Amino acid sequence: MKADRAQVTQLLKTARGQIDGILAMVEEDRYCIDISNQIMAARSVLNKANRLVLRAHMDSCVRQAVQQGDAEQKLEELASVLDKLTE
Repeated sequence: MKADRAQVTQLLKTARGQIDGILAMVEEDRYCIDISNQIMAARSVLNKANRLVLRAHMDSCVRQAVQQGDAEQKLEELASVLDKLTE
């Protein structure tokens, strides 16, 4: 992985902590809107981690493939991931 490992790790640990908190909220039968807000916050952190990973992939793997004249597979992979983001 070419992304900043420390930054991605910290974001994922933050998301894990948020999810643990959400589980506790569900078990405590907390207010639905509060739970939903926390779910959206966790998604936001995961999306940020994903953006860092994808940007690093473009800056390294895709760029290298383009420079070597062999970009088609990397571009297809990237397009496939982008399609999944909108699902």
